[in-house]
Amino acid sequence: MLLIDFRESADHVRRVVKERGYTAPVLLDASGDVTGRIYGVWGPPTVYFVDRAGRLVGRAVGPRDWGTPAARTFISQLLDVKEP
Repeated sequence: MLLIDFRESADHVRRVVKERGYTAPVLLDASGDVTGRIYGVWGPPTVYFVDRAGRLVGRAVGPRDWGTPAARTFISQLLDVKEP
């Protein structure tokens, strides 16, 4: 799992990551150009599921509770998908 932040300063992102206790690596796209052009990310909160080959395989707009049994099953199923 990777977190992607765009259009915010590295200092701000570091502070938020520390405050919220995130442990996943965070990629920074300061201008938002790469994130928007490749994945169509234009506004948070949006979750994008990208496979190991870099293909967009799912998207969820708006806040979600990723700790529910249904959400955990969904993510587990995505992680179990084998590459062709």
